[in-house]
Amino acid sequence: MPNSYSQPLTVIRCVSGTLFNILLLASPAVVLAHAGHGNEFQGGSETTGAIGSIQVDAQTAKRLGIKVEPVKRQQLAVGIKTIGQIETLPSQKVEVNTPISQAKVVELLVEPGVMVKKGQPVAVISSPELVELRVNSQEKLAQGQADLQQAQADLRLAQQNRDRYQQIAAAEIAQAQSQVAFAQEKFNQDQRLVNAGALPRRNALESETQLAQAKADLAKAASRRDVIEAENQLKRADSAVQVAKSRIQLSNSIYQTRLSQLGNRANAQGLVTVTSPISGKVADREVTLGQSFEDAGGKLMTIINDSRVFATANIYEKDLNQVRSGQQVSVKVASMPNRTFVGRITRIGSVVEGETRVVPVQAELENSGGVLKPGMFAELEVVTNQTSPARLAIKSAAVVEANGKQQVYVQNGNAYQPVEVTLGQTSGDMVEVKTGLFEEDLIVTVRSPQLYAQSLRGDTKPKVDEHTETPRQSTTEAAPLWLLGAGGAALATVAFMGGAFWSSRRTNQLQLAQHNINKPPI
Repeated sequence: MPNSYSQPLTVIRCVSGTLFNILLLASPAVVLAHAGHGNEFQGGSETTGAIGSIQVDAQTAKRLGIKVEPVKRQQLAVGIKTIGQIETLPSQKVEVNTPISQAKVVELLVEPGVMVKKGQPVAVISSPELVELRVNSQEKLAQGQADLQQAQADLRLAQQNRDRYQQIAAAEIAQAQSQVAFAQEKFNQDQRLVNAGALPRRNALESETQLAQAKADLAKAASRRDVIEAENQLKRADSAVQVAKSRIQLSNSIYQTRLSQLGNRANAQGLVTVTSPISGKVADREVTLGQSFEDAGGKLMTIINDSRVFATANIYEKDLNQVRSGQQVSVKVASMPNRTFVGRITRIGSVVEGETRVVPVQAELENSGGVLKPGMFAELEVVTNQTSPARLAIKSAAVVEANGKQQVYVQNGNAYQPVEVTLGQTSGDMVEVKTGLFEEDLIVTVRSPQLYAQSLRGDTKPKVDEHTETPRQSTTEAAPLWLLGAGGAALATVAFMGGAFWSSRRTNQLQLAQHNINKPPI
């Protein structure tokens, strides 16, 4: 409970603050804020050199995208902080090497720093080995084609011979069949006459002998050797054609097999086109045009895909029970202190290292803009499942560093006043506020750096109007003496209101401090 001196003390402070502001505002020089990038603040903002507040009307604030939010108490997730490093994903950093020995670089198709796609040609090389294989394959191909032509000619001749012999054999068979039929009929007739006793038995025996001879002639005609030989010759010619075709296919097999082993393609001159195994950026290309490599595996260039990167750090053994795969990790780097990158833990080491008693942990981060570079040092915070008691917290984006101190901008009507704050624990994009703010204070969460930049330009003089020949005069010089009285009254009113506002904030701070002193320990 405030003591009996708190009320007079408040009045004294209010009056002293008012008089102080009147003295400051009564200065004859009026300082206008410099127009920022794009003249955002031109005609819509002012700064007072004394306390650095910036006047921005509601319409201009909306156009600039200034957003304010009330300060609230909330529970923050307890995080594990550590230092780490940005690394490339192992599968997204590839060295492009020469696939053959005694290779010579004939052509370089990409420059360092350019983006390439998977399968895109990046270099052309030549090799005596491939040239020799190509020549041998061409010789074998030519010989195979010649053999094929000869075999096909033999096949056609054998086909003709077989057809001719088959025609001759068919005629002889027909004649033999007729003789067999005639002999058979005569034999049957003689046999009936013999049975009737009208013909001697010797005549029947002669008929039987003639029938047997006709059948033998038929069998001989059906099995002509020249026809069988023609059939065999035809089969051999057809086999020769198939062999010639196989040799043609095999003539290029060694060359193609070698190319398939290399994983590249070659043209008729035996030049090999080396392609990119992944999509990414050519990180370095130390090879020069015409350079030769005795052995396979000579480095041509390195290609890195940094659209996703690792943030690698060490976690102490005592904290491992709070770390799980899939947990959120907040990452900051020195080059972008006001930006927080969010990722997920994808790998936790399985071995505790030596005396340090730490385990490596890797979190995968989205890096589509390529702003995170491999090798950068990073501050990591693993967001655990534990939470802190409710405390005042604001967005980290609202904080601006000014002369080594942390400050935020508090809205008071159309004025944005810088207030120094003391920060505590961070959790993701939120940070604890220990001193400087009260609950429900309206603070700027978007465009705070722009307000700070504008305040730094507040001591500049008004620029010369392009449409006049003389510089603009200060307010005191341009205004007649009779207007100073009214202006002084207005300034006094504004000063009184400002002093009352900040005196009220100081009183609240004193009361809060007194309350914390008198508060019994838990």
